[in-house]
Amino acid sequence: MTLILKLIVAGMMLMTMLAVGYWWGKTQSQSDTAHTDSPPDSKERKVLYYRNPMGLPDTSPVPKKDPMGMDYLPVYAGEEPPSEQNVVTISTEKVQKLGVRTEAAALRELIRTVRAVATVQPDERSQYTVVTKFEGWIHRLHVNATGQTVRKGDVLMDIYSPELITAQQEYLIAARGLQALADADAQTRAAMQRLAASALQKLRNWDIAETEIRRLQHSGEVQQYLALRAKADGVVLEKKAVAGQRMMPGETLYEMADLSAVWLLADVFEQDLGMIHPGQLVTIRIDAYPDKVFNGKVAFVYPQITPETRTASVRIELPNPDGKLKPAMYAHVEFASFHSKNKVLTVPDSAVLDTGTRRVVLVDLGAGRYEPRTVKLGMHADGYTEVLGGLRSGEAVVVKANFLIDAESNFKSALNSFGHNTYYPVSEAQEITSSSTALSPAQVRYRGEGQIEAIDFAHATVTLAHGPIPSLKWPAMTMDFRIQEPTALQSFKPGQKVAFEIAEEPAGEFVIVRIQPADSFHDH
Repeated sequence: MTLILKLIVAGMMLMTMLAVGYWWGKTQSQSDTAHTDSPPDSKERKVLYYRNPMGLPDTSPVPKKDPMGMDYLPVYAGEEPPSEQNVVTISTEKVQKLGVRTEAAALRELIRTVRAVATVQPDERSQYTVVTKFEGWIHRLHVNATGQTVRKGDVLMDIYSPELITAQQEYLIAARGLQALADADAQTRAAMQRLAASALQKLRNWDIAETEIRRLQHSGEVQQYLALRAKADGVVLEKKAVAGQRMMPGETLYEMADLSAVWLLADVFEQDLGMIHPGQLVTIRIDAYPDKVFNGKVAFVYPQITPETRTASVRIELPNPDGKLKPAMYAHVEFASFHSKNKVLTVPDSAVLDTGTRRVVLVDLGAGRYEPRTVKLGMHADGYTEVLGGLRSGEAVVVKANFLIDAESNFKSALNSFGHNTYYPVSEAQEITSSSTALSPAQVRYRGEGQIEAIDFAHATVTLAHGPIPSLKWPAMTMDFRIQEPTALQSFKPGQKVAFEIAEEPAGEFVIVRIQPADSFHDH
């Protein structure tokens, strides 16, 4: 019996050892296969987003191409840039004390309203002056007050002029002579007809109305006082004629204008002129009629700027059938300018911190953590700014107390810099001249060569037409770079060939960290 038990125990131990060996061998085989057939964690790698291949602060949640046709590069979990060093952390208590307020970047339809003051003016095309082309005296005024309305053909005044009397007499003599020569030859009658027509034409040239000329022809009598009539509808803007006054040729008697349509001249500031164009709709409010809104269209933008006010006049044409709009009235106009038919990504103006060379917003990461983010901005409109790059829709940005957070960030950065400066010895062969600059050697640099197309000293940027940069997989192209040390640009000029090194900043922008003439560039 004991022998049988021993054999049973030995058999069970043998089976257990075989099972363990089989399991161990299978496990090792699977492990080896996993190591040889696929990279580690291949199934767990997750694409967080796609970044701009040129290093611009622009990302996309889905694959896309940039304007030059280059694919956006995927950023996997665990490969995102180490930006925590730029994150500002503030306690919840301090956030409350600072009164921090955030707002999400959102899509909006930007409508920029340009406001300006304006004055009502007569339509210059309807203005005219009443003058005489002969000497005479005013016998009686029929239009004798400024502001009086006249219609075409209305009598303005009765005038006495020896020249007019002589012209009438010449016509009557010629007309009677034509009757007396009824039986004369055709040549003589034609000469007398020309004399009569010449006398009548002289009256027409002196702006005597056809009504007065027909009266002369029908009555056959000289009129001692002839009527001077209005040649168009209008309102008397200025009256200089006085009864009994002697008139000289070319002397102004009335200034008139047709006010059935008027001009509104708005003074628009120079920086807003790009938003104004002919045909644009305008909302108008007249000080004299605060409860009434007028509408018009831009007819013309004047080509000159007033140096003292830095404004240009914009002409708006308005109908004025009831005569409510009077010259020199004040008005307030609003020009509505639509940025585009589509909605664009925007943030409040207060969210933007302008350093002079770049625009930064503070992105709320939650739990009192804020990330400074460089953004590219577009149009401004009624408290909002268009974001062309650097943000995604829905990301929360600080709109209140952001300058306090930025100040704290700068203060901490300054404190951390004390006692932590690292100085790198520069050998004589590696000395950088005044026409170059460099950052910390710890940064990854990418070298390229190209030619300077333009230099913007105000914004410390340079436009380079560079060749391919293999380390970044960039093709040859022309693009703008910001330079780390602006004074270095003073040694260069457009057209010069240079070699340069660029580095990617935490915000994703590539900046020039070293630049020298191409023939003197040497590696460090």
